[in-house]
Amino acid sequence: MVFNWIDQAPRRVLALISVACLAMLAFGMYLQHVVGLEPCPMCIVQRYALIGIAVFTGIASARDKKGWWMTWAVMAVLTAGFGAFVAARQSWLQWYPPEFATCGRDFYGMIENYPISRAIPMIFRGSGDCTAIDWTFLGGSIANWSFVCFVGFGLVLLVLLVRALKNGAGRGRSGYSMA
Repeated sequence: MVFNWIDQAPRRVLALISVACLAMLAFGMYLQHVVGLEPCPMCIVQRYALIGIAVFTGIASARDKKGWWMTWAVMAVLTAGFGAFVAARQSWLQWYPPEFATCGRDFYGMIENYPISRAIPMIFRGSGDCTAIDWTFLGGSIANWSFVCFVGFGLVLLVLLVRALKNGAGRGRSGYSMA
């Protein structure tokens, strides 16, 4: 049933993923500006990954040419994998915090004051901020839920791509609509 819907409306699936990413970003802004939670460097990187997925899937849903939307969907899958990696690393740091947690520089301070080759390892090392669990839902932290969402987006996109290749999507087969 779900696969039939994916086969019949890949552009809608892509647009839905884009809207879901935008909703997650809006919720992150709510947590930051209304609730008062400050994002750590790894949270900022995850936000950038969400922006990337939203942009890639939004662009992918704009046209119904197979090569167009599949190329952008592949970019979104790679970005979802990157986001899942960052969220998994932050979850790991939260479950097993370093013995000496220090509050390091913020994300922008790292980027402005260090060359990118030094800043990126510093971001993934995490800081005292990255190990803090300030908000939970059903026992999961923001990083845990981000991981679940990134993996979910990646799996849906992979299913979409595999089904399109398997069914010959966009080749004008009868009964198949790209709408």
